[in-house]
Amino acid sequence: TRESILAARIVSVSAAPYDGHDFPRALDSLAACGVRHVEPAFIVGYTEAFDESAFANDKALLYARWLIESGVACHAFSSHIDLGRDDAVDVFRGRMDFAARLGAKVINTNAAARHLGTRFFSNIEVLARHAEDLGLIIGLENPGDGSDSLINTAQDGIDLLDRLGFSSVRFNYDAGNTISHRPEGLPGGVNPAADAVLALPYCGHAHIKDVRATADGYFFTPLGQGDVDCASILHAVASTSLDISIELPLRLHRLPNAQPQRGREPIPLTLLEEAIEISLAFVNQHLAINASSKENP
Repeated sequence: TRESILAARIVSVSAAPYDGHDFPRALDSLAACGVRHVEPAFIVGYTEAFDESAFANDKALLYARWLIESGVACHAFSSHIDLGRDDAVDVFRGRMDFAARLGAKVINTNAAARHLGTRFFSNIEVLARHAEDLGLIIGLENPGDGSDSLINTAQDGIDLLDRLGFSSVRFNYDAGNTISHRPEGLPGGVNPAADAVLALPYCGHAHIKDVRATADGYFFTPLGQGDVDCASILHAVASTSLDISIELPLRLHRLPNAQPQRGREPIPLTLLEEAIEISLAFVNQHLAINASSKENP
């Protein structure tokens, strides 16, 4: 049945679309949409400003209580920094501890700008060992801002992970980033859906995010309403046990140069819930259709 097919994996929804709404309200809204797992998001440029005090132990206890009260669990956690920074070990280790206290099994982040590669390789050894101690997977996510990263495409990420060789470090591929980061048709560009399928065997988690590309920039949409071909990605995901998150940062869009820009006001809850319900239905439809076709050739 559709229910048994979908129960085989965790489908989270990112808290990023709730930028500007407090976390308990976001959890209540997600629960009303039938969402069982949230991916908390602490991402500079995507969400309201924060500092490292946001990850203190008392805050972790508060978030954990809110999760229990809402009935929504935390499997994945997003807190992107450049892991080539001089302070990356201390900063990201604190965020890993916070995520683990919430019950997360995956923490997603960027790798590093290419020019910070030497420091990245030093830092990731320490962070990978800490992830093993916590029972966490570090999900290295391809960026969307057009910069030169250690991971610009799936093949970059595959080569990087092969070089690292840590079981606690995997890919968190996001085709909704690829469409703005390395647009197809430009030098170095790739097809987002095809690139996502290439990355899947190396993923410990994946973001499913749709984007409409226009002359005015890149605009996030409910799944199935953009240009990413999320259906093809989900068809490939269906043959795996990979856990995924739906990411809908609707308050945000990217300028033509791929830089993020937040809207002045939070998105109303009614619009968020409509977009989430459309996206959940899209995920359920395409995972179930593909799995059913495999069962009944």
